[in-house]
Amino acid sequence: MSGFFGVVSKEDCVFDLFYGTDYHSHLGTRRAGMAVYDEKDGFDRAIHNIENSPFRTKFTSESTSMHGNMGIGCISDYEAQPIFIRSHHGSFALTTVGKINNVNEILEKYISPATHFFEMTNGEVNPTELVCALINQKDNFIEGIRYAQEIVDGSLSMLILTPVGVYAARDRLGRTPIVIGQKEDCFCASIESFTHLNLGYRDYKELGPGEIVVMTADGVKTLVAPGDDMKICAFLWVYYGYPSSTYEGISVEKMRYNCGKILARKDKGLIEPDIVAGVPDSGIAHAVGYANESKVPYARPFVKYTPTWPRSFMPPNQTKRELIAKMKLLAIHDLIDGQRLLLIDDSIVRGTQLRETTDFLYESGAKEVHVRLGCPPLMYVCRYLSFSRSNSEMDLITRRVIAELEGSAPNEATIAEYADPTTQKYQRMVDKICELMHFTSLRYPTVEDLVEATGLPREKLCTYCWDGKK
Repeated sequence: MSGFFGVVSKEDCVFDLFYGTDYHSHLGTRRAGMAVYDEKDGFDRAIHNIENSPFRTKFTSESTSMHGNMGIGCISDYEAQPIFIRSHHGSFALTTVGKINNVNEILEKYISPATHFFEMTNGEVNPTELVCALINQKDNFIEGIRYAQEIVDGSLSMLILTPVGVYAARDRLGRTPIVIGQKEDCFCASIESFTHLNLGYRDYKELGPGEIVVMTADGVKTLVAPGDDMKICAFLWVYYGYPSSTYEGISVEKMRYNCGKILARKDKGLIEPDIVAGVPDSGIAHAVGYANESKVPYARPFVKYTPTWPRSFMPPNQTKRELIAKMKLLAIHDLIDGQRLLLIDDSIVRGTQLRETTDFLYESGAKEVHVRLGCPPLMYVCRYLSFSRSNSEMDLITRRVIAELEGSAPNEATIAEYADPTTQKYQRMVDKICELMHFTSLRYPTVEDLVEATGLPREKLCTYCWDGKK
């Protein structure tokens, strides 16, 4: 995943750019960059590796040395950006959020063989540079942006910094959000809606699917009106989104709380836990909702020590992920010993971390550990956003369990049976995961539960990772 922030102002914008970009640090841990434009000095840019040091530390010097009245910033888990381009459109900087599945097809069918690209260390083409190449095939930015979004299989939202303003373009099906903030003589654009509030901005508007605007210090002009069809990623509420963010009028915290209440209603009369706890941080709101609905006390039987640890979800090495996940956990033994715990986490991907957590709780004296999840079983690797750079479905615990139950790799029809919560195969899969993970019991919400928790129509939500529906 990635996050970006852009700002235009009649005064120097670097302070807002620095902190607005930093507020997206939960969306990426590998690369970060800022680009600014000053009418007198032109463009300036800085990109750093932030794997071992947070954004604010790496960009401290740039926060005072860079100057400009317009800028864009990005925090990414993959490619270095923003990138600078000089073309027939003039000089500009570009940053993107999304995923391109058909890179090779684009290179073969839509890009001239004479075009060259800088090769990244893993041998791949920088996706943001590829988007630039598509934009540059058209006569203006608007045609170029729309052309790129039509060609790309996946999703694509972007900010473009030019000498005349900052263009903001939301993915044509709105899979990722873009929100505009406003204060006197300033406008900003960001992925996360909360990022501008502490900087003195107020909400101005949220771009609709496919909407393209240009921001100047004098205003925001819509260049392409929003479309009617939307498929915003439901996993934004489940995992990616920060609790204080709001998408399509629905806050992350409220959605997770609602989901917890639904889980509690479905559990009524089935189990009798002593306490309800959430896996920090994305499981906490679910647990509060569950506790309030069920009247079972909410408690924190363990905490994570995070001040100096990188997020365990992100390091590319699985062994390191497991080690960091385990070292972070700190038990509060008098809340665990002899207790029947109900633990809520946002999801199970590979299963390693939650298994470690469960074993840790048993080792700390727990009598039972019942587990509830904040989303249905993940059955497919996301085609539209990258919460994991792995493209292998077999990395998912569901796929490994299904292959074991079936005796071979399943076909799509079989996967659909296991994804259907009304089938015996679904229950066999859940029971097997429960056994492998050492849970006392395991239950997931359904896609319908998730839709109810958000309050949005199902046709406006992307649920591909759970049901395979594009």
